[in-house]
This record gives sequence, structure tokens and C-alpha cells, in this order.
Amino acid sequence: MSAPFNSARRQFMNAAALGAMGFGATRSAIAGPAKLPTIAPGTHTSFAAALTQIKAGELNVGYIEAGPAKGPPVILIHGWPYDIYSFVDVTPMLAAAGYRVIVPYLRGYGATRFASADAVRNGQPSAVALDIVDLMDALKIPKALLAGFDWGARTADIIAALWPERCKGLVSVSGYLIGSQAAGKTPLPPQAEFQWWYQFYFATERGKEGYTKYRREFSRLIWQLASPQWKFDDTTFDRSAAAFDNPDHVDIVIHNYRWRQGLAQGESRYNDFEQRLAAGPEIKVPTITLEGDANGAPHPPPSAYAKKFVGRYEHRTITGGIGHNLPQEAPQAFAPPSVARLHTPSTREGGQQAITQPSSYYWRIVKSPALE
Repeated sequence: MSAPFNSARRQFMNAAALGAMGFGATRSAIAGPAKLPTIAPGTHTSFAAALTQIKAGELNVGYIEAGPAKGPPVILIHGWPYDIYSFVDVTPMLAAAGYRVIVPYLRGYGATRFASADAVRNGQPSAVALDIVDLMDALKIPKALLAGFDWGARTADIIAALWPERCKGLVSVSGYLIGSQAAGKTPLPPQAEFQWWYQFYFATERGKEGYTKYRREFSRLIWQLASPQWKFDDTTFDRSAAAFDNPDHVDIVIHNYRWRQGLAQGESRYNDFEQRLAAGPEIKVPTITLEGDANGAPHPPPSAYAKKFVGRYEHRTITGGIGHNLPQEAPQAFAPPSVARLHTPSTREGGQQAITQPSSYYWRIVKSPALE
């Protein structure tokens, strides 16, 4: 589940911290909620292409590829406890619009495996982000549009911040999710701490054993809590839950959440990256942030992170009872059915664009030659 674990997390829980953390909410630039176009989630139940494997860094990555090989590349990144099927409807829409779409399983999910049995089963955020950079290198993609939610949004944020030359544009659900161990150690008021119950559970050996034994029941509960109005069926859940049978899944998930609370060590080779991320770097690439109006997972308000995006930036709230798994619950709001329905922004507020056009516009923002 997306857990904005550094300053953005605390801004959400404690408004007094906004100014001190440098995120101030004075730039009133958030567009009002946009009406969600009608679409039935689950239009597609499988991908048109077969799963492909490729050696990338320390992983053998399982991924789906769709669309023309020479199209503008888009990498769609899932979160926890989800998988590539969060993009099963988004992928064919983007492919039909001419994009080369890459949808990888993260480390610890699905068909992705470590190349070495001796590799550290490390779930720290910079390691996950570097996996995507390694995948881009393996696929000979110098620069791509990155889009994701939960762990995927954090991963895309990190790449946009640390390796902006590899990121043509960013679509991030729940905004700026970059954080640090130091922030994760800071106590919150009791009501706020209550929302992070699963992280405290994972901090214990009982929690690790419980997730090992009941990972499907646990994941289903998270889906229900994070998306309280999403009426997914057993088939939809089971299709994704198969990805959690990966032999490294529990180790990666537990390490990720323990690391974020400062309860587990990372690898020294990532220290420089984590130090840079702890400073809360600005993101300069063209960015769209999205939020569902019924997201049951802890998430910061858009005003808390707007100033972190210093390039071309827009925010859109998706209405209609949309929860945490936004691309699967509202695929037409996440991706356009056609790039032909493009419009230009009609208004500006505080230097950001208030969105009044169809969702297809926000893929145009990163496709324009002027933004190369």
C-alpha cells in the first residue's frame, strides 16, 4: 500500500508541519474534481502479448510489452499488494494510441527473479527504482514516460528526481512519495499512527509469519480497505494474487516496510541515493499527479506536495468512488483511448493548469516535442 513515509506523510497528518518541511500550501493550483468518464473496469482479463523475460541488473525481469516497437516508450509500475494486472485495461489503450508499453513485475512479484541465490532480498526504495533503470538499459530505452501508483509511484518519483535524463514525464498517483528512514522513525499522533497498522505488524516476526501464511487474505483486506467502493470479484483478485507466490515476495515486502521505519539495514551501495532522497529533491520533469476521491490508503493532500514539482505540472482528482488502485479502477481516467482527442489547457491557477479537458490530454503533456 502506498505509504508516503517522509515529509508528505507527516504533512497529511499534521498541518502544522507544512511550513517547516518546505511544502507550504500557498500555491493554490489544484483543479477541482473532474468527472470520471464511464467505463467498466475489467474490460480486459488478460494481456494480448505473452510474458517476456530479460536479464536486467541483478534481476531476471518478467514483463509485458505492447504497442509499436518504435513508439514513445511508457513504463507502467505497480505497487503493493498489486501486480501488472492493475494495468490490464490501460495497456491496450496506450498501445492503440501508438505507445510502446512496458509493464514489469517488480522484484519479489510474479515472474521476476534474482539472478543469484546469494543476492540480498532488499526492498529499499532506491533499489526498486534502480531495477527500472536497469530494465530500461536492458531494453535499450534511453528515456521513457513513467507512470505508477503506490510503490510504483514512489519508484517513478525517485527516477524522475535522481535520473531526470531517463524520465520524459511522470504520471504519479498520490503525488510526491519520496521519503527517508529518519522521517519514518518520527512518531505521529495516535489517530495517524492507527492508519499505519500494517507497517507495525510487519515490524514483528509474528507479522512476517502471518503474512507468509495468510498473504492472500492479508492482501485482499488491503484491497478492501484501500478501495472501499471498488467491487472487485474473486477472479480479479486471484489473477493478481498469483504474483505474491513469488519465492522472494515476503522477504522483499517485509524488508521494504522495516527499512522505512529504520528497523532494517539497506545495502551500502545505495547509501548515496538514499541520502539524496532524504533531502527531498524537487522533480523537474513534466508531471501529472492523480488522486481517487475514495482512496482509503493514507495519502497526502495535493496541496502538500505541489511545490515539489517545479516543472510543468498538473493535478487531477478522479471522482466516482475511485480508490487506491486507480489505473485498474478507472483505466479511462489513467490512460486515453485515443490521442486524437487532445485539447489544450483552458485555465491556470497559481502557475499550474486547472484540468478541464479529457484525460487524454495528460499523456500529451509528456509527448510534446517542446518538452524533449
